[in-house]
Amino acid sequence: MESVNSAFQYCDQFVHDFEQAISYPKVKKSSVYYTGVDLGTAYIVLAVLDEHYQPVAGAYRFANVVKDGMVVDYIGAIRIVRELKDELEQKLGAELIYAAAALPPGTFTLDSGAIKHVVQGAGFEITALLDEPTAANAVLKMRDGAIVDIGGGTTGIAVVKDGEVIYVADEATGGTHFSLVIAGAYKLSFDAADEYKRDFKNHKELLPVLRPVIEKVSSIISRHISQYEVKELYLVGGTCCMSGIEEIIAKQTGVPTYKPLNPMFVTPLGIALNCTREIL
Repeated sequence: MESVNSAFQYCDQFVHDFEQAISYPKVKKSSVYYTGVDLGTAYIVLAVLDEHYQPVAGAYRFANVVKDGMVVDYIGAIRIVRELKDELEQKLGAELIYAAAALPPGTFTLDSGAIKHVVQGAGFEITALLDEPTAANAVLKMRDGAIVDIGGGTTGIAVVKDGEVIYVADEATGGTHFSLVIAGAYKLSFDAADEYKRDFKNHKELLPVLRPVIEKVSSIISRHISQYEVKELYLVGGTCCMSGIEEIIAKQTGVPTYKPLNPMFVTPLGIALNCTREIL
């Protein structure tokens, strides 16, 4: 189900304001800017908030520097983040100093250092490093249920009770696997399949082709929430932009499933909301 319930009113408005700020940056001076850096498998997103934690600018770029939640092209990641940082600084006429970042849950011991060094290498002072579903909930403001972050390489799940994350998990199934299925079905290269998938006009045609992968994601979700009383699922992450994905997940899990109007920007905005001036 699209975000028809009141739970997404704040989220959808916040994301809408950010989308406006991407197209038309707000150049009114702020005493400080807070940046969220989201190193995704498919996209790198920078979200910039002002001193009142309101969206003022943003930029994103398709990239292949992360695989299954891990940085595989360290130099390329630094270069892209630095270029996006420079682009936004020129638009705002101000220096961006502070940034926060996030990782898929369960990867902190493996990759937190790499993510931190990418953000620092791009010229930021890093102030927070958190897991992606927790970051997303800063925007969703969910009290009870489960957040499912389906990115390019991984599916992250966070069970939330009374507004607190009480369980997190992450598995390597995501948009990359969708693209591989499309490539096989349509005899396309991976890059061509990935591009085909991102065109909304193709979603109705692709949904039956992708149903087995979506059902696999659904089984992962069901397994991880089985020990908890989860009454609602909230989808975020770029892969959730696939039209109709929420209906299949709801049917397979038996849990009402919702997604914001633009799931792609929820996590980077949540990362930015967790940014402070306290250096990590």
